Amino acid sequence: MQSRLFDLKSTWHLPATTEQVWAIIADIDMSWPQWWPHCRFAAPITRRKTTSSSNEDILKATTAYLRFKAILGYSLTISIHPTDVVTPRKIDFDAGGDLQGSGRVTLIPEEQDQATRMDIEWRVRPTKRWMNLLTPIAGPAFTAAHALLMHQGERGLISALAKANRNSPVDPSTPL
Repeated sequence: MQSRLFDLKSTWHLPATTEQVWAIIADIDMSWPQWWPHCRFAAPITRRKTTSSSNEDILKATTAYLRFKAILGYSLTISIHPTDVVTPRKIDFDAGGDLQGSGRVTLIPEEQDQATRMDIEWRVRPTKRWMNLLTPIAGPAFTAAHALLMHQGERGLISALAKANRNSPVDPSTPL
């Protein structure tokens, strides 16, 4: 039995420049569990050797293993491996583990680049037997749980951006 393909899309509106957002979401140390509620590391980050020290190449050599806990009480462990990185605009990635497929995060400047729209796309299939069995009746609940988890991520990222802005040095040429 072929599992159902979930085509999940989210849009986050963030009060920061694309560069500020990029600095957090494309952190080579994968800081997501620090700001995303119900997201934890499931295993240590793995990283292949690279021939370059560019952040793009380091990201493409990295695989993060994250565990997300849904409001419905279940947890999913997902590996995320960037496959294409265009700083500071886009990350394509492969997903594995409990959800297999691909994803994309795209940053789009808004309000004269003082705000950012982040579009997130997931095209994944569950690999857990129980999820595949329940998908015909519970698919809408899984989709709603995903939407809530993404909303929590958006709120967490907004808080992380505010904290980063409070901790950044003040430019002396900027009038107060």
